[in-house]
Amino acid sequence: MVERDRDDAGRARNARPRDRLGRPLPPGSPGVTRIPDDLELEPQQTLAFAQQLLTDGLAFNAHEVLEAAWKSGPFAERMLWQGLAQFAVGITHIQRGNPKGARTLLTRAVTRLSAYIPEGDVPYRIDRSGLIAHAESLIAALDSDKTIDATDLRPVLRLPDGAEP
Repeated sequence: MVERDRDDAGRARNARPRDRLGRPLPPGSPGVTRIPDDLELEPQQTLAFAQQLLTDGLAFNAHEVLEAAWKSGPFAERMLWQGLAQFAVGITHIQRGNPKGARTLLTRAVTRLSAYIPEGDVPYRIDRSGLIAHAESLIAALDSDKTIDATDLRPVLRLPDGAEP
């Protein structure tokens, strides 16, 4: 049986280094800096960090940041953060050349983001409708086997100040 890395609470962890697309590398290999499993940031910090990672082409790392927010954030926002994390994983699959995985995760992201019904406006100026449209355009490009430009893999998570939601 293969022994898994575990934290102090016994939860499975993977300490293997990863490449910039999140793929595991052999033990001892140099990899990109990992996002801590217990990362806790304020929502605005989470979005800023995830946006920077997406801009830098590190969608897998952005997913890890967004996943930490979904796991530690308020239950009422869970669908929102899950949708954002799944969007980042969908982009990761595009970067890895896995269109089937990308379609699956982008579709899940659209479903989660669409199902999230906040009381009032979407919090933190997250551009939910823009992200849904962006995910749908990526799915359409995948379905038609169109080449997806790298700039299309850097979605904007938040509305700019002064923009209407």
